Amino acid sequence: MGYLFLAGAIIAEVIATSALKFATGDGPKVVPYIVVVIGYVGAFAALSQSLSKGVPLGIAYAVWAGVGVVLVAVISWLFFKESLTLLQLAGMVLVIGGVTMLELGGKH
Repeated sequence: MGYLFLAGAIIAEVIATSALKFATGDGPKVVPYIVVVIGYVGAFAALSQSLSKGVPLGIAYAVWAGVGVVLVAVISWLFFKESLTLLQLAGMVLVIGGVTMLELGGKH
């Protein structure tokens, strides 16, 4: 159950971070900022729940941050047409590998 909350935390954080892109530019953009605030509050609430359900802090934070970084990079490339170089892809593979090693190395 703890990992379901962690997945929810990741989704909320990715949505909030992606909404930051819409909040930039000319003029006030209230709706994207509301999405950002709700997303980050939801992300931290879900992350807290995952910890209370027994997911170790180091593992939870590594998975949350690592998967979030990779997803935001892919979303930025797909939807915002931002660059994604081979070096960046290699970095993403390393992040995924590092998170996987942390998870596999933990006591279960």
